[in-house]
Amino acid sequence: MDRDDESYPLYARMLATMARSSGARAMDRGAVARLIEHASRLASDQNKLTGHDRVLKDLISEADYWSGVAESPCIQACHVQQAIDEREYRASRIRERSLEQIRRGVVRISTQGEQIGQVNGLSVLQLGATRFGQPTRITATARPGKGQVVDIEREAKLGGPIHSKAVMILSRYLANRYAPMAVLSLSASLAFEQSYGGVEGDSASVAETCVLLSAIAGVPLKQSLAVTGSMNQHGEVQAVGGVNEKIEGFFNVCQQSGAVSQQGALLPASNAEHLMLSSAVRQAVKNGAFTIYPISHIDQAIELLSGLAPGEPDGDGLFPEGSFNRRVADRLADFAKVGKSKDSSQDAEHDGNDPQA
Repeated sequence: MDRDDESYPLYARMLATMARSSGARAMDRGAVARLIEHASRLASDQNKLTGHDRVLKDLISEADYWSGVAESPCIQACHVQQAIDEREYRASRIRERSLEQIRRGVVRISTQGEQIGQVNGLSVLQLGATRFGQPTRITATARPGKGQVVDIEREAKLGGPIHSKAVMILSRYLANRYAPMAVLSLSASLAFEQSYGGVEGDSASVAETCVLLSAIAGVPLKQSLAVTGSMNQHGEVQAVGGVNEKIEGFFNVCQQSGAVSQQGALLPASNAEHLMLSSAVRQAVKNGAFTIYPISHIDQAIELLSGLAPGEPDGDGLFPEGSFNRRVADRLADFAKVGKSKDSSQDAEHDGNDPQA
């Protein structure tokens, strides 16, 4: 349901009715406000409130319990928050094991430095009614070839149809932007490292595009940033789901690796109104230790990750000297020269073996 000034008193009355029907204590203004805020989190939208009454009733009942433990005459915001925290803790075993694997170095994730052909993508794991986010290392390789982008997940039958579609869109974007009037000479591969289950969805297509361009151009990408977002054939970034869990998942990894400092996440600008982040993330953003970057085009992601200006083509289709896109275009031109020289040598060898030559 919509979240606006008209809905607030109605929603507060609904919460009060739930409290009375379950025999709970009355709630003060702070408790009602915290429940409304959490209702937006459950709806994953700043402008919506969940209508899932069972979750709200359970929260009110547990908040009433903690209010009784504290010997409070009414339910306060701190009791609601404790109920929320306890619910998350009870469902956090898999999430904590995942963080432990990263902390111990069993699962390799970098949150500092720069690397060529490597980027932190963001994914969401769903376990029953609980879901949490975690970063995933995405890598790419590039060499001269016949315009083929190999999706290792699809080749291994681990990639779903939507993910395969996203990789096809990515390859068409590359061909249209960097070789609009020529054959794209490229043999590239993309992989989700240390991923042993299925990969589905298109929310990694921005990250995959950036890491592939990094591999082609030989330009390192910042590992202090993580990326989520879908992309169309024109390089425009599109909304995805689970942005709160994804950002919090990367934040937790940064937090356990040491003090959070100059790290952040890139997300589609159209997802900004869906942000309902935890207090820890909001405080880090307020302190300037963690930054969230809304992007609307792949060039913005490239500039943030590489530190280089992406560059726009001129009337002749040439990118500015020293720009990131110029490096990509130049490297692809070198790939094309290598491909032509190989084709010429093979043709010459064939003619030499032909008795009619």
